[in-house]
Amino acid sequence: MVAIKKKSLGRGLEALLGAKTQATSSSAEINRLPLTALQAGKYQPRQKMEAGALQELAESIREQGVMQPLLVRLVALGKYEIIAGERRFRAATIAGLKEVPVLVSGADDQAAAAMVLVENMQREDLNPLEESQGLARLIEEFGCTHEQAAKAVGKSRSAITNLLRLAQLAKPVQSMLLAGDIDMGHARALLPLPGASQVALAQRISAQGLSVREAERITAALVIAGGQIRDQKVKNKSGPATPSSDPDMQRLTQEIADLIGLSTEFKLKGKGGELRIRFSQFDELDSLLKKLGIGFA
Repeated sequence: MVAIKKKSLGRGLEALLGAKTQATSSSAEINRLPLTALQAGKYQPRQKMEAGALQELAESIREQGVMQPLLVRLVALGKYEIIAGERRFRAATIAGLKEVPVLVSGADDQAAAAMVLVENMQREDLNPLEESQGLARLIEEFGCTHEQAAKAVGKSRSAITNLLRLAQLAKPVQSMLLAGDIDMGHARALLPLPGASQVALAQRISAQGLSVREAERITAALVIAGGQIRDQKVKNKSGPATPSSDPDMQRLTQEIADLIGLSTEFKLKGKGGELRIRFSQFDELDSLLKKLGIGFA
């Protein structure tokens, strides 16, 4: 007899589901079901599965069979929804198997959704955007707090907050994160920018292989520039300052100029300063505003 490992459900599930957790995982009887009787779980957070990894798993299954049973629940006459084990299901299909071992759970909709979300989010190879979307569903659909969600998936509360903020990214940037063109650090660096600027900088990060630190520097400069453009009524009260001789600042100045296509200059004074952007005609200004996601009223 094989029992479902408690770890696969996450300690925090008791806080979300109470006694339901025991009821949904108590069955230890292994059955065999045809693949045609199984269907993917509707709460599956994983949007893509690596074809190469699935092929490797399929080869292993051809040699050794499915070593760990899938966790499923009955949803209609002769039809079962997968709660845990969709990768094994897909690999078994590739391997040409007709049936697989399963454990049938009596989980209701709420319990099944929480179980599949937690089981997938505990995997190290889940994309940050998939984690973010899974957490959002866990919080919105079950009304749990960030603290409860953090306990359920074994992460810190700050990590949960950072993941949820990824929903603020522009859709094209989310697609790049999902595809692996940028990573979590890059994505977080882009969050202070408006949508159009997020997309422009994300594309540059991908094309030029910029580091997270470089992305953070460019973002900081663009935020300053955007603030100066928006606040046209603020008078310049700072006196003249000498240009920075810091090599990092010089490099940043050039990077910003390359990104926006206009000449730039830093003027530093004390702990603050200015970022000056020069344009020779209003078409250049209009182009810059569009890159920053700013439009005239």
